[in-house]
Amino acid sequence: MKKTAWKRKIVQQTKAVGTYKEAFEPVIITLASILEQRDQVYEQYIEQGAEPLHEYTNKNGSTNMTKNPLLVLWDELNKSALTYWRDLGLTPAGLKKIDEQSMKPKKVSALAEALKSIG
Repeated sequence: MKKTAWKRKIVQQTKAVGTYKEAFEPVIITLASILEQRDQVYEQYIEQGAEPLHEYTNKNGSTNMTKNPLLVLWDELNKSALTYWRDLGLTPAGLKKIDEQSMKPKKVSALAEALKSIG
């Protein structure tokens, strides 16, 4: 999926859970870029045969089996995306954190309310 499509989807999701704020646009754009890169890496992984292990020959000439670098990169991009999903309230834990801290109206004491109405 392209970055613009991901951005639209993320905005829809944040609006659906009630966490969308215009100030989050840079974060949303960054997440969309990460997801676009993740999709490209996964496509490349599939095109190259989707082998989870990869032969690697070190500088001494020994050949060993290692994780496919594309799979490692795909996993890292997923982990990065998860951090942004949490920050935007798109995971259960992230939504709970936002709801408890910044999405609820702040309580104003009766004294503060009275002072506000005076001046």
